[in-house]
Amino acid sequence: MGKLNGKVALVTGASKGIGAAIAKGLAAEGAAVVVNYRSDKAGAEKVVGEITKAGGKAKALAGDVAKAADVKKIFGELKTNHPHIDILVNNAGVYEFAPIEQFSEESFRRQFDTNVLGTLLATKEALPFFNGSGGSIINLSSVVSITPPANGSVYSATKSAVDTITRSLAQELGPRKIRVNSLAPGFTETEGLKAFAGENPAEGDFGKYAVSRTPLGRVGHPQDIAKAAVFLASDDAAWITGEVLPVGGGARL
Repeated sequence: MGKLNGKVALVTGASKGIGAAIAKGLAAEGAAVVVNYRSDKAGAEKVVGEITKAGGKAKALAGDVAKAADVKKIFGELKTNHPHIDILVNNAGVYEFAPIEQFSEESFRRQFDTNVLGTLLATKEALPFFNGSGGSIINLSSVVSITPPANGSVYSATKSAVDTITRSLAQELGPRKIRVNSLAPGFTETEGLKAFAGENPAEGDFGKYAVSRTPLGRVGHPQDIAKAAVFLASDDAAWITGEVLPVGGGARL
């Protein structure tokens, strides 16, 4: 019997990378998973296919979490199959590293709208779907919220905001038996990282630096983060809320 049998989970931004791994990890433990995506329909359907092929339950739903109308649409469509949810994973996120001389309003709004506003919008719309037994909200943060690197001021600020939101909502939603925690991955090999740092990100200058600052001496993999997400979603973490859990091999970028 899986740890999450009978549970329903929504994972935002789950068409690839960490989100996809979390969706598959939750499904492997018995949860029915809604795989949200913004534009990568093929990727989301691939994740759904892998879950169902393994005997799990999943459905893909489109929507941009940075847009209030889209978030309402996601939950409106979700309601047709799932009158309630037990787990919300606010994973959708974007990032950009650049020196302050290249700072732009467009970049600021893109990162804050998805990473921060999206987390708040999805949480707001999800609340009516949690039943009286409570549930778990997991917000994806980053080790950069703890140790921000050079050229990452905006992205690091978004993740610091996510951690603050997590702590505040844990206080607010605790009486409803809803736990709220952050997962803070370190240098993790994903499709997005490869697009940013090359096909072998660990071999680039930043990758070598990141690994050198990681006591366990390697890059992370999406499955590493997924295992921690399953823990926070399950009753194994029933006494944990308002926490930021670094999952980065001890990374101190």
